[in-house]
Parts: sequence; structure tokens; C-alpha cells
Amino acid sequence: MKIWIDLSNAPHVRFFKTIIEYLQEQGEELIITTRKFGDTHRLLDLFGFEFVSLGKHGITLPQKLTENVERSYELSKLIIKEKPDVAVAKHSIELPRVAFGLGIPSVYMLDNEHALAANKLTLSLCDRIIMPHIIDVWDIIKLGADPNKIQRYQGTSEILHFKNFQYNDHIFQDMGLNLKKSKTILMRPEPSLASYLDADCRQSVLAPIVDILKDYANILILPRFKEQAEIFQDFENVTIIQPPVDTSSLMKNCDLMIGAGGTMNREAALSGTPVISCYPGDLLAVDKFYIDRGLMYRSLDVDDIVNTALRLLVQNKKDQKLVTEDLFELIIENIYEAAGERRP
Repeated sequence: MKIWIDLSNAPHVRFFKTIIEYLQEQGEELIITTRKFGDTHRLLDLFGFEFVSLGKHGITLPQKLTENVERSYELSKLIIKEKPDVAVAKHSIELPRVAFGLGIPSVYMLDNEHALAANKLTLSLCDRIIMPHIIDVWDIIKLGADPNKIQRYQGTSEILHFKNFQYNDHIFQDMGLNLKKSKTILMRPEPSLASYLDADCRQSVLAPIVDILKDYANILILPRFKEQAEIFQDFENVTIIQPPVDTSSLMKNCDLMIGAGGTMNREAALSGTPVISCYPGDLLAVDKFYIDRGLMYRSLDVDDIVNTALRLLVQNKKDQKLVTEDLFELIIENIYEAAGERRP
């Protein structure tokens, strides 16, 4: 069986890692495509996956449109030649459109109901849509998804990031971090270049928070791109982390995670590290999943965030078992079924 997997963002590499490894072990032929965006290439190299990179991420609306059209064209040429049996992706805009146009069955993972432009362009074309129970199915149907093609699971997509994962308890030492204080906070800026978030990449909601908390704890900043790193480079007691890095071990060994994004906040919650979300956009259903269970706090008020952070720093971490379903098995079963193949 030949399987096409499109990884359009860095978190998708971690999401699909165990799936790719399993399919390779089964002797399946994989076509892994990606684009130039963030740390995607470096993560693929880190995991030793061969890939074809086509296109890049646009910043302005005209650039996004142009890059999308050009990438769809380049992918079409590749996929016409390769003739895969099934196409698989998570929030790729191009894969569902190319797969639909070429009559290739698609398996699509969804966890952001607020990515309206991307969802409108893709959901009506997908053969199978896998999404968390916490997302209101009617929000997805309104964007064009066929309700008969939706499958839901308990939990969020990040549960797959930790399948078979081995934590490194010596990550601070291995990274050579010079930590002067007893407590350490990991911070992740907002996804400023995303179409669903109208933000300036030269500013961050984290800046005033860092300015206060740097006096109480070591601050580790994991920027998404160069402009975000420059925002924090002159702060004292702040370390800019250069990717790629073992973020799962890093966040588990930190005392607190403060994130203006989404994926790493949810990963930290799963790893048992206290999390404060200051994501400046509308609350995602997948974040509400952790907030409702007391594993994530959310606030956009600087004073509230600082006070909550100081309180959490003096408390002990409390791991909580979550009720989740086996997302790995669900995805693997759908890949084989969509391709009309029997699973080994």
C-alpha cells in the first residue's frame, strides 16, 4: 500500500511520528510531503524521516492565496506521478483538495474549529474526518463537513504525541542551561502568522508577563520564528531556546508552562505540568477540555496571570489521569479501511 502524508506544520510531525513509524514497520510505502514553515524540516530531519518539501507559508492574504495555489499545483504533479492509495493529513489545506481532484480517499484530522478559512476549503472534500468529542459537531457541519463522515474520540490530538515517548529527566543538563533560580517557566508565544489569529509578529502578549516573572523564576522562551526571539532577547534571566528540542521532556521538567498558543499548552497539561493559557484568540474547544478538568488555567489579564503563576510555582505538580481513547488505533484503522486494505 502507498500512503501520502502531508505535514504542513511542526506539531504535525510529532503527531504523526508513531503512525509513520508503525506504517514503515508494516512495510508500507510512504510519501511524506511538507512545506517550508517553522521547524518542520528540522523535526523531520531529527526523526530521520525522508520527505519532499513543496511550497511555503504565506503571511499576507494575497501571499497565502498564491502559495496555496502554487503548492496545490506542485503537489498535484507529484501525486499524479506517485498514485497513492490513500491520503492522510491534519489541517493541511492542500491535501484534501488534491486528493479529491484525483479521486484518492482521504483521512483528515481536525482539532481547530476556529480555523474557518482552512476548514471551509477542506472539510467538504474529506472522506473521513476524525475529531475530538469536545468540538461541537454542528460547528463542523456548518463549515461543510458531511456528518456521516465524522468520527469522534475522547481526548485531544496531543495524546498521540506521547505514545511510546521516553522522557529525559536530564534535559536541562543536556541542553547546558544555566539556571540561576529554583523555579523554571517555559513560555511559547502566539502563532502570529496563522490566518485565524490577527496578530503582529513583532509583539507578544507574553512580553509584560516575562518582564515581571523573570525576577521570580528562570524563563525559557521557545519562539516560533526569528522576530519573536528578538522580542525577548534583551530581557535578563531569559533564555531563548533554539529548536529543534525535546519539548516534551523540557515542559515536563519545568515547574510551569505559560503559552499564548495551543499545542504546547495541551502537551504540558498531559505531561502533568501546570499550564496557564493566554492565547489571545477565541477559546478552542480542545483547550476547554483541559480547563474543565482543572489541568489548564486561562486568562488574558497580566496581573491575574502573574498572580496565578506565583501561586502555582509554590504548589506541587499533581498529575491527573485523563479518560482518553486510543487515537492511534482509530487513525490506523481508518487509513487501511479508506484504502480498501486489510490491516496486517
